[in-house]
Amino acid sequence: MFRRGQVTATAYLFLAPFLITSAVFFFYAFGRAIYYSFTDFNLFNTPQVIGPQPYAQVLADPSFRRALANSLVFAVVTTTLQTVFALLMSVALNNRLRGMAFFRAAWYMPSITSSVVITLIFLWLFQRRGVANYLITQWQAYQPLILTFVIGLIVAQVIQVLLERRAGHPAGWFDPALAAVSALGAGVVTAALVFLGVIGVREVPPFDYQYFADKWITLGGVRVLSIPLLVVVIQNTFTTVPTLMLFFLAGLQNIPGALYEAADIDGATPWQKLINVTVPNLRPVTFYVVTVGLIGTMQMFDQVAVIGSAAPRDTLITLAYYVYTNTFQAGTAPVNMASAAAIILALIILAMVFVQRRFFPSEVR
Repeated sequence: MFRRGQVTATAYLFLAPFLITSAVFFFYAFGRAIYYSFTDFNLFNTPQVIGPQPYAQVLADPSFRRALANSLVFAVVTTTLQTVFALLMSVALNNRLRGMAFFRAAWYMPSITSSVVITLIFLWLFQRRGVANYLITQWQAYQPLILTFVIGLIVAQVIQVLLERRAGHPAGWFDPALAAVSALGAGVVTAALVFLGVIGVREVPPFDYQYFADKWITLGGVRVLSIPLLVVVIQNTFTTVPTLMLFFLAGLQNIPGALYEAADIDGATPWQKLINVTVPNLRPVTFYVVTVGLIGTMQMFDQVAVIGSAAPRDTLITLAYYVYTNTFQAGTAPVNMASAAAIILALIILAMVFVQRRFFPSEVR
């Protein structure tokens, strides 16, 4: 009995740093936030309890409603994109090829780079004279050559596959050997047309688009997603996919190889094996990835804060940024409203996780 109590005390001793940290920085802070959300606290006065009035003020604030809409759209779009791309990337990097360890390390680099640095790089890429506008300008200039090459490639590939099948050979539409020959033929045809002066590079003005202006993607006249927030979606997907890819890679290692062998014997295509073997066996990992993605995207803050005044406030503001600006602003700060918004954000995240567990119960059993 004494030894059992000694073991328990030792366990609590090792857990003490984690328990103390959680008690101070989570439970105590969460309790204080709930308390402040029912007071008139403005960072400098003695808080007086005023009931749910801060929640009514927050819900009536147009800036909060915009932040809520931005956060929900950002969470849904980004979580969907990062989950799909992480799954596809993990499947591609799960092949046993020479040099695959290098490619895995290279793809993981964005995750270990500072999000501030990545945000500054994206600000540079999407300037009016940035790389994005430059590439679009080049696409417009070289469009006749590119389209000629692509059309020639497709036509040559179709002709080759039909001839191979007519000869009784099992040729696929994406056969790499035939595609190489088709690409060579399309390149020769394109070069010949350029040499004869039939097609050529066009003179086009520089593409001039302001990505960080007050521009929106609308649906039925309703502002759904701003262009600046779309840039943040691309950036966040780029930086989070490598980390989520590791979870899928770990899950792929646990799928029995006999399932793929049976699928090969049945003549399944790579797409059929992905949909009928890989995806069902990765459902527990997918549940975890989606949960982590929803929580992370609903708490989006640092990238929005770095962009700051480079874009109009309503186009980028999220719930976490709304809480920050209400807490740390010059002069008297409505901390009670910031606390109420933080509690609402926490309740939304809990509701999203609950709904996910409710509709996908088998993934966690």
